[in-house]
Amino acid sequence: MRRREFLAGSAVALLAAPSVVRAQSKWPERPVKLIVPFAPGGSTDLVARPWAEKLTEAFGQQFVVENRGGASGLIGAEAVAKAPADGYTYLVGTSTPIVTLPLLRKVSYDPNAFVPVGRVGDAVTGFVVNPSIGIKTFKEMIEYAKTNPGKLAFGSSGIGTAPHIRFELMRQAAGVDILHVPYRGGADTLNDLLAGAIQLMNESSSMPHVRAGKLILLNVNHHTRIAEFPDVPTLTEVGYPGIDGGSWFGVHAIRGVPQEILEKFNAKLVEIGKTKDMQERIAKANAVLTPQTLPEVAKHLEDEAQVTIRAVKSAGIKAE
Repeated sequence: MRRREFLAGSAVALLAAPSVVRAQSKWPERPVKLIVPFAPGGSTDLVARPWAEKLTEAFGQQFVVENRGGASGLIGAEAVAKAPADGYTYLVGTSTPIVTLPLLRKVSYDPNAFVPVGRVGDAVTGFVVNPSIGIKTFKEMIEYAKTNPGKLAFGSSGIGTAPHIRFELMRQAAGVDILHVPYRGGADTLNDLLAGAIQLMNESSSMPHVRAGKLILLNVNHHTRIAEFPDVPTLTEVGYPGIDGGSWFGVHAIRGVPQEILEKFNAKLVEIGKTKDMQERIAKANAVLTPQTLPEVAKHLEDEAQVTIRAVKSAGIKAE
């Protein structure tokens, strides 16, 4: 599939949804499934669960998180793609299985079939290191990698995920030999990092351990420093401009879900996302909220897709 076709498809998908009987205004009339394409305890899971709780309260129907981890998000995306387009099954996570994976491998679903419904969190994270190897700054990590080629290992949620792309861009820009170890999800990655089996990762699930002093944050994945870690630099500040930027989490439906349902769901996501309570809950999940309307989130996905296409091509990321 041509990626430009995906971009065109995602941008107009909201307008292309078929008309349906107005009876859909009663949605939801039964439990709604939120499929997280990664294992429990990872960054995506931590963001999805407070949303499930608040949406259950708001709609009076159960919003249930179901973890379908594996293959960098492909398994979960496939489950959503095969579900009926009735508004009761959604994909919650990054755009990896929709944008990145189809660039790397043949997937069993049509990425054009996914429609963005809402933006539900932007991860607060950066490269973190296990302190056992004595590294305290990003510069020291690069120096160590150059003098000890192949001795550092970076863990990610899987090939083609946002953390993997960030790693490859950093590795290429710095010219270092660091091993990439893909996992089924961020929780598994974190466990091995804490145990010392790997030395680096870049996912928001690691942040509580940074705050507890068990891991060291080397940079922030943002264009500017963040208030919580005022002394931690951006990648631009340490000499690697153009590769700053973090992960965002979205809710995605399958094309064919009635437009009325998409609008109703998005309106509630925006409403809840503006509340102090939800902002505090998402902060505990190591993310911040940027509520967006349907057209805004579609544009954001399109812009991100363009960046991802360039990143995959320039870093030479390939399926293994």
